[in-house]
Amino acid sequence: MTKSTARVVIVFAHESHVIKLMKEVVRRNVTGLQWIASEGWTSAVVLQTPDLMPYLAGTLGIAIRQGEIPGLADFLLHIRPDLHHNTNHGQNVVNQFWEHTFQCRFEPPPAGWVEAGGELCSGQEALEDVETEFLDFAGLRPEYNAYKAVYALAYALDDMLQCEPGRGPFSNNTCAHLQRLEPWQLLFYMEKVNFTTAFGDRVSFDENGDALPIYDIMNWEWLPDEKSEVQIVGEVKRSAFKGEELSLDEDKIFWNFESKKPPRSVCSESCPPGTRMARKKGEPECCFDCVPCSEGKISNMTDSMECTSCPEDFWSSLQRDHCVPKQTEFLSYYEPLGICLTFTSLLGTFICIVVLGIFIHHHSTPIVRANNSELSFLLLVSLKLCFLCSLLFIGRPRPWTCQLRHAAFGISFVLCVSCILVKTMVVLAVFRASKPGGESSLKWFGAVQQRGTVLVLTSIQAAICTVWLVSASPMPYKNTQYYNDKIVYECVVGSTVGFAVLLGYIGLLAILSCLLAFLARNLPDSFNEAKLITFSMLIFCAVWVAFIPAYINSPGKYADAVEVFAILASSFGLLVALFGPKCYIILVRPERNTKKAIMGRGTTQ
Repeated sequence: MTKSTARVVIVFAHESHVIKLMKEVVRRNVTGLQWIASEGWTSAVVLQTPDLMPYLAGTLGIAIRQGEIPGLADFLLHIRPDLHHNTNHGQNVVNQFWEHTFQCRFEPPPAGWVEAGGELCSGQEALEDVETEFLDFAGLRPEYNAYKAVYALAYALDDMLQCEPGRGPFSNNTCAHLQRLEPWQLLFYMEKVNFTTAFGDRVSFDENGDALPIYDIMNWEWLPDEKSEVQIVGEVKRSAFKGEELSLDEDKIFWNFESKKPPRSVCSESCPPGTRMARKKGEPECCFDCVPCSEGKISNMTDSMECTSCPEDFWSSLQRDHCVPKQTEFLSYYEPLGICLTFTSLLGTFICIVVLGIFIHHHSTPIVRANNSELSFLLLVSLKLCFLCSLLFIGRPRPWTCQLRHAAFGISFVLCVSCILVKTMVVLAVFRASKPGGESSLKWFGAVQQRGTVLVLTSIQAAICTVWLVSASPMPYKNTQYYNDKIVYECVVGSTVGFAVLLGYIGLLAILSCLLAFLARNLPDSFNEAKLITFSMLIFCAVWVAFIPAYINSPGKYADAVEVFAILASSFGLLVALFGPKCYIILVRPERNTKKAIMGRGTTQ
């Protein structure tokens, strides 16, 4: 015997071989094992001894089906010996049984039997009063199988005798006859046998001609008085309709362990869901490691050999035992960042409305009328649109928001910068006209020309957006590259060239405005708007120059947040730089809101 970690041992052997094995088990004092017996020694009484039961108690095994034969007990108990044909040589089986059971002899007895005090058999002794294993009618196993076999043959013969001539199952519709019965003819009827015994067992044969098996499951119980008892704790059988069936009464099983529970005979514990089995090299198959499934994979059964990948829109749970929908990420109105940006956008819009109301209320004052009040109103409207277009970047991307957000952003900012560019050009033209011979420059910058210039510059941006949307329109996209367990909803620009042209056109107008305003910064005027335009354009350009690398390096929703921040920062820069000083004069220093003061001939403090 070799040492093993197994707790369950299955032995297929005859009882004589098992006796030799048990002697070695006792010699080595091998305890704590659960023995599984084959049919050859399941009911072996010779093994159920006090010296072996500490090792074999709790043994489980299968045995031939035990059953009752109706009428057999009454028949055997009414048998009497043959008193007329008794001889010393050739006694029949009943007489031999009688003499052995009652320890008597029939006449004529052997010489010296009576003298030695031996009794003579009368043949009327009562079998009911004798305890012998030969009269144990409850534990019939081979006898019960023989009983079923005889009945199966009887049913087959009965079916054969019911055959009507001319309607038989054989060639030319013939029937079989007892006088010239062929074995194959009897086998034909045997295959159709199907009956139930009085004990409740069904007898029939499968397609191979084998009887449907049925076995008892036996358990060796060690009683407190150090006696043993073999009890039936279940059965295993094969049904023609349901296949193999096992029934087991676990509460009746005696386990020869301190825990009184079934033993665990494993090298490694079972791998729970969320892990997979990894065999240990050089060790038995029952020895393995439980390796957790990697991210994105699951196992939902015990002792899984492999982990399965989750579908594209799903990810593994923390326990790796089921797939859960991936979290979705986008710049939402309900998260703190989205709330702050939304509030800032609406705040900027509200300030634009307030400033526009102030300018309309004071539209007749010099500081509002200076440098074309109509452009100032249009500039405030365009800034309000700039603030509002940032809202399109917040919320779950939709096809219409993806298409509208960049178009609205591009057109709104071009309209804004176009107004600033025209105002700058007007400032230059006005101061040039104040010099000798410069009156002719004003005819190119009348109200109609100013509106036309703004319209043309804005129309170019509108055309760029139209071509971009038609050729390669921005669309929503589920990005799974940033994070494994999240789906980032974003808008792909469709055409990088289109997006670059849109930004480049805004940048071109902004740079041109900044250069012109820089040229006019030192022109003589008490309120030189060119300085404000220069400062606002510097803020605008600085914001958008910083935006490009920040946008490229920001993942997911943070790219949208960077773009919204750039829109809001540049819009606030223009609003504060261009209209802050004017509102200050209108509301706080009204004495400076006169034509003389603006021309430098009035109050200067």
